[in-house]
Amino acid sequence: MRLSGIFIYPVKSLRGLPLQCATVDELGLRGDRRFLVVDSEMRFLTQRTVPRMARIATALDEAHLVLSADGEGSVQIPLRQERRVTCEVSIWRSTGLKAEDCGDEPAAWLSQAIGQPCRLVQVGAAFTRPLRKEGIARTGDFIAFTDAFPFLIASVASLVELNRRIVSRGGIAVPMERFRPNLVVDGCEAFDEDRWGRFRIGGVTFQAGGPSVRCVMTTTDQLTGERGKEPLSTLATFRRNPKDSTQILFAQNLIHETKGGVIKVGDSLTLL
Repeated sequence: MRLSGIFIYPVKSLRGLPLQCATVDELGLRGDRRFLVVDSEMRFLTQRTVPRMARIATALDEAHLVLSADGEGSVQIPLRQERRVTCEVSIWRSTGLKAEDCGDEPAAWLSQAIGQPCRLVQVGAAFTRPLRKEGIARTGDFIAFTDAFPFLIASVASLVELNRRIVSRGGIAVPMERFRPNLVVDGCEAFDEDRWGRFRIGGVTFQAGGPSVRCVMTTTDQLTGERGKEPLSTLATFRRNPKDSTQILFAQNLIHETKGGVIKVGDSLTLL
């Protein structure tokens, strides 16, 4: 088994970026979901309620985040800037998270691009968010603006099997980007990732955090923001949680035991 894809999503719920090599830090992949779009009440916004967010592309260099969208131009945000205002934001049950506001220019650009008032905030020096997963999380496990876990892994074989079923039902195959994984693995059987406990990629050790419960975001085209019924419609026929039939599962959440290191496309995955 080998790592065939690495992806980061600099801004939660905006488009992601493929990488050939990535650095792991205490929050996950460096650059992954370190920015967040919030509404006027400083609560997080995602494609679940604002599918137009899928239309916004992201780019990163050593000094800037760049957001762009067809017909909207672009905006450039410094990654490091003195005298940013600290604010408190919330994601799900995580409230009072201390973030840094990125200023009026990106707020105005994003508000126009997604069609409602919003602001852009960033993980800063005062930010801290412990991972909450009873029985799995340990002292020292932290996350950025992800939903609940620092990593998500999926296999090529799982997507192939899903798409086989979608097509057999008269649907159109979906790309891996619908599931927004951080890590994609090749060389295993479909849904093998469900059974992995601890494993190593490169010099980084990971621990399974449980299956990922999928939502309407997977039905959102990551280029246009348009919604359909797949892949949830087909997943619901064979990937329901046996303990809770309302939950539809695809891919595996991960915690990284190794809080630093480098992983590369082509690295082997070794079960421990």
